[in-house]
Formats: sequence, structure tokens, C-alpha cells
Amino acid sequence: MARKPPPKPLIAIIGATGTGKSQLAVELATKFNGEIINGDAMQLYDGLDIITNKMPLDERKGVPHHLLGCIGLNDQPWTVAMFTRRALGIIKEIRSRGRVPILVGGTHYYTQSLLFRESLIDTEYPVDSTDNAVASTADHAKCSDPILDGPTADILKRLREVDPVIADRWHPNDRRKIQRSLEIYLETGRRPSDIYEEQSNRRKARSKAVSDSGGNQRLSDIDGDVALGGHGDPETIASESAPGGRFQSLVFWVHADHEILKPRLDNRVDQMISDGLLLEVESLQNYLKSQERQGKVVDQTRGIWVSIGCKEFSPYLTAMASGEAGESELKSLSQEAINQTKAATRQYAKRQVRWIRIKLTNAISDAGMTKTTFSLDGNDLTKWTRNVSTPAFGITKAFLAGDTLPDPALVSPTVQRVLTPKRDYDLSDRRDLWVKRTCDVCGKIAVTEWDWEMHMKSRGHKSAVRKGKRALPAALADEAG
Repeated sequence: MARKPPPKPLIAIIGATGTGKSQLAVELATKFNGEIINGDAMQLYDGLDIITNKMPLDERKGVPHHLLGCIGLNDQPWTVAMFTRRALGIIKEIRSRGRVPILVGGTHYYTQSLLFRESLIDTEYPVDSTDNAVASTADHAKCSDPILDGPTADILKRLREVDPVIADRWHPNDRRKIQRSLEIYLETGRRPSDIYEEQSNRRKARSKAVSDSGGNQRLSDIDGDVALGGHGDPETIASESAPGGRFQSLVFWVHADHEILKPRLDNRVDQMISDGLLLEVESLQNYLKSQERQGKVVDQTRGIWVSIGCKEFSPYLTAMASGEAGESELKSLSQEAINQTKAATRQYAKRQVRWIRIKLTNAISDAGMTKTTFSLDGNDLTKWTRNVSTPAFGITKAFLAGDTLPDPALVSPTVQRVLTPKRDYDLSDRRDLWVKRTCDVCGKIAVTEWDWEMHMKSRGHKSAVRKGKRALPAALADEAG
């Protein structure tokens, strides 16, 4: 069946760090009259171009980039709702100029919140986010209850009193998720687990209605003002090709196998150090000291303070500033920081892919967007034009013209397999799998069936079983400590 040109298209580019997402975004923007919207949480910060890995100006080829460097160190980190609202406004402005909005960035929960209207408050991953249900409160009035600054155990105890379901959802040491869950309750007066369930039910009802209609029913016909953001704005009505999406969207996943990506990421860290990474980390440390002198406390568990490189190089710079460390010690600290930064970068790339395969691909499938989502082979940079640019140009041209799109499975068969969801459900929707267990051999706490199964299969657990080790009960362990 012939397609109509999308009246208000959006192109999104996803993938792990180091795969070339930004390069493809610039190439597409240059060829198809586009403007780029940053979807990376760290690149929202002003300055600090090296530690946040902003694309150099000369590589942007004159293409307008939005939401880069718009947060200062004194500003509160943005919530997902804040990002989404700002990005939606910029998308509207770009379209008013007759240009194509292109979203690119590695913070995939930002991408997901923009592509799909129904984003759950899922803090399963390290995010500083809220959702539409609590956005109006969270964006304008940060909760100031002193308990949120207390010990994690105290926050968890209070959370268990008001919402035992969500309290058992998180690992007892996962301060950010515990803290955010209680913050949501204190801000809204509603249990986060109830909000999860309500939104999950709405999403299931929406998916069923779209499925029953053969995928051709508009969301506005399904749930009225919920689909229209409460304002009847036609921009938020989903298209036939993406019944569960916010827009008619074309998604490119630039993928590279992790073993191929590892040396590329290591080399990037070396280049960042050569370009002045340590000077930026030092500037952050100086800012912290200036705030301390003024009696101000900076939350270093959020925002730019959790950027890779900041924590890793802190011991080295502190030792160097003290003037007491010898040359051998400084050399050792420096090498340790470099190794830790490289390891953290590689782990970050893994987490990005995990989010895509566990969260984003399920959302894409639920929204009926699999036919407009393509994986591109970014393994061999010497073949970038053949494997990435050329197919992306052809697909984008067809998408914008309303022509028939190729079968995603035929575009890049070697990497298309990664678009298959890692599991056929979103953990946010499977409350029955929110089961906390403690291994009586290792003392390991698992908060989902998935975590438990992985632990049971782990080398550490099997080794402990062979050695006949048994973990101390929590009370005895505390006494022993």
C-alpha cells in the first residue's frame, strides 16, 4: 500500500557511544535540510566539551544543533519531563522553518520519552527522571523533605512504610532509585507503584485497541485527550505507520559489536586526555571547593557529577594538588584513573545497548514502528559510506517522500538481529517479576527473577557452593562488621 509523505516527520539516531551517531546525524541534516536536537544528558551542560564529548564545531558542518550547553553548574539537572517539553518546542520551531528535526544522543530514556507518549516512571536504570504524571509538580518544586538527604537505610524504611511494593523493587544499596521513589510519593501524595500500574494498564489498553483496529486507528480515537496531551494538538496524534508513537518517526540504530568497539573507546579516552580532559575535571573540583567555602552542598550523585572521568580522576588530581605525593605514586594514580575511565566507558556502552534491547525495542514493537526502524552496520569505519551513509540516505529519502521502505531485515542482515528484543516484555509491566530474594550462600540480593537467574548461573555463586560457603545472616553480619 502506498504511503503518504509524513507531514511532520522525526528522525532519531540511537546507538552506543563511539559508534558514529553524531556523524550520521550531521550527514543526514546536510543532505535533507535538517537541524539536530541533542539527546545526551551530559551534553546539556555548558562548557566541559571534552568530558561530555560534544562534537567539535568544525565537524558540525554548519548544521544548527539544539539543547547543547543549556544547563549551568548551578542549575538543577533536568528531568525527563523537562527535556521532553523543551525538545517538543524545538521540534515545532524546526518544522516552522520547513526543516527536518533529527534527534541524536546516547541518553536513550530521553529518546524514548520523546518518541513515545506513554513513558513509565521506570528508574530501573540510573536516571534523574520523572514522567508526565508528576511532571507539573516535579519540574517546578523540588521536594525539600530532609529525609531525602538522610542515610539510605532511613529513606528505604520510610519508603517501605508508604509503598512496600516499590521498596522491594530496588536493591537496598541503590540510593538514587530509593530516593527518587520516595521523592515521587512526597511530591504527589501517590504511591509510585500505583502510578506504574495505572500507566501500564493504559499502555496495554492502547496497544490492544490499535491491534484490534488492524493498526490503522488513531490514538485520538482510542483515548481522546490522553492521546492529544489534553490539548487536541494534532502534532501529538500518531500516524498510521506508528500507532503508538508521538510522531511519524524513522529510527536508525548505528550498531557495532562490543569487542570491535572496545579499542575504539579506549582510543577515544586517550584522545580526550590529550585534548585536556584533566583540566575540565580540575575545573569541576575547583567549583566544588568554591561551593564548600560558601557552605553550599553539591549533590554529586546527579547530573554532570556522574559523568565518566569526573570521579575516576579525582584521587589523582587531589594527590597532585596536595604536593605530598611522589612521582611514582602520581604515575600509579594516573594510570589507575585512565584504566578506570576506559572500563567505565566500555560498561556505559554495554548499558546503552542493554537499554535499547530491553526497553526501547519493546516500545518500538508495541508502537508498531518496526518497519521504520533500521539497524546500520557500524563495525568497520573504513566502510562507513557503504554500510551506514548510503543505506541511511536511501531510506531517509524514501521515508520523507512517502515511498515504499525496504525490509529492515534486508538492509543490514548481519546486525539486524540486534533489533530483536532481548526479552518479550518490559519489566515495568511485569509486577509479578518484582521479587526480592537473598542468596543464603553468597548474601547476594536480587530484586527480579532475571537478576536471580543470572546470579544462580554466575561463576562466583557456583564457586561458593562448591566451597560450602554460607553467608552470615544480615544481623550477624552487622555485628561482625
